[in-house]
Amino acid sequence: MSIKKKKICVAFDRSLTMNASTSTLETPPSTIQSGDYVLVRQPNGDVRGIKVERDSTVQVGRIGSFYANELINQTYGLTHEIAEKKLKVIPPRTLEEVEDTDATNELINDGELVQPLTITEITTLKQAGVHASDIIKKQIEQHANYSLKTEYSKEKYKKRKEAKYSKSFTTIEPTLFNVCDYWFNKDQNRIRDIRPDTLSHLLLLANIQPGRRYLAVDDASGLVVSGILDRLRGEGCLLTICDTDSPPAYPVLANMNFKPNEVSSVLVSLNWATAQEEYTPIMAPSDLTPEEIRSDRQKSRLKKRKLISDALAKTREELFAGEFDGLIIASQYDPSSILERLAPYVAGSASIVVHSPHLQVVADLQTELRSAPGFLAPTVTEVWTRQYQILPGRTHPTMNTSGSGGYLLHVIKVHDDQTATSVASHRQRSKKPKTQERASEGPSASTTPNPVGSGSKNTAGTPIPTLD
Repeated sequence: MSIKKKKICVAFDRSLTMNASTSTLETPPSTIQSGDYVLVRQPNGDVRGIKVERDSTVQVGRIGSFYANELINQTYGLTHEIAEKKLKVIPPRTLEEVEDTDATNELINDGELVQPLTITEITTLKQAGVHASDIIKKQIEQHANYSLKTEYSKEKYKKRKEAKYSKSFTTIEPTLFNVCDYWFNKDQNRIRDIRPDTLSHLLLLANIQPGRRYLAVDDASGLVVSGILDRLRGEGCLLTICDTDSPPAYPVLANMNFKPNEVSSVLVSLNWATAQEEYTPIMAPSDLTPEEIRSDRQKSRLKKRKLISDALAKTREELFAGEFDGLIIASQYDPSSILERLAPYVAGSASIVVHSPHLQVVADLQTELRSAPGFLAPTVTEVWTRQYQILPGRTHPTMNTSGSGGYLLHVIKVHDDQTATSVASHRQRSKKPKTQERASEGPSASTTPNPVGSGSKNTAGTPIPTLD
């Protein structure tokens, strides 16, 4: 078995963050609306999610709280500072040239003695309402060794202090890339170790396009479902198979701020029991006479049961009709058994993509599919990416990085037709021995026009020129 490792450069971000084929010059910037889920980055670098509801108060960790109306209609990407539950937009910092000096950090001792400003004094300043920048300025003025630091060390010192005292945050638009990165840093086990670059490659292999029909088995908290819906843009069909009786609650899906019609008109679900063709659904009672239906509550209950029964029947018909344009699996169950159940509903030449955090799972499946007649070219890939710190003269990869975003198996579904023959067999022509060919052609054979592009030769061995 061979595993293809693919390096994904910075361009993979674009496949997850672009919300339309139009350029950003033609599309106005996104703004925050009431009911939206917003990601915010705190001064210490941590990212958390908040729900913005009109006429409510939003709490952002230890930074503080503010009125949600202050954030509505604001553009994503701005940095806000909290002051008495009001928000003030902080202008972005300009790029500054950092000059290298002969200063080093070799002889610096950042102990308690070099910083006379005590914790009690800092707390008193904060309670008195002194701005964070003024507290940091006082610390710098009383720092005995601050002037000995390099310019980069001074900048890092300021950022550390801002992370402790600043009451500001930056809003982040919940695009697919940002949401995936947020969940990967928050709890990567819940999304089965799917990194943003892995998700990008998965959607690429599955060939997700608007207007098409797809099958999905998502045990990654709805991350795969969110990626497919993001590509479908409200056109097509996504049928998910789950192990719950009611429609699954995908936590990641709630972070994407999809419009209602982009989900309700596309996403349908079945559980493993109702996805079986021999399953007999429980039909709503229809033989009751109007006299037997006594109360409005009973009428409402029967009507609801009938709507659920009709929706289930329609979804089952959608599944059994088959000819789906792709199957995507990111499940805790054995992918071999899932393929056995769902592969018959996949159309010919459609892509099947299986993700697993473990190599052995997809390796065993690859070995199995190689001998199966209905599948073509099963390939296992591992996407690998790494972040870099880019500074003048100090560009290097970050020290801490994730080991793997999981492994992907891609295979193409083909029809197993026992009567099919190779295309080349129809193009083969019976060839006579050269002696018989020359005898049948006679002396005038050399004057016969050759087919266009043929490579016939004369007796001298020189190719006969042909007209195109």
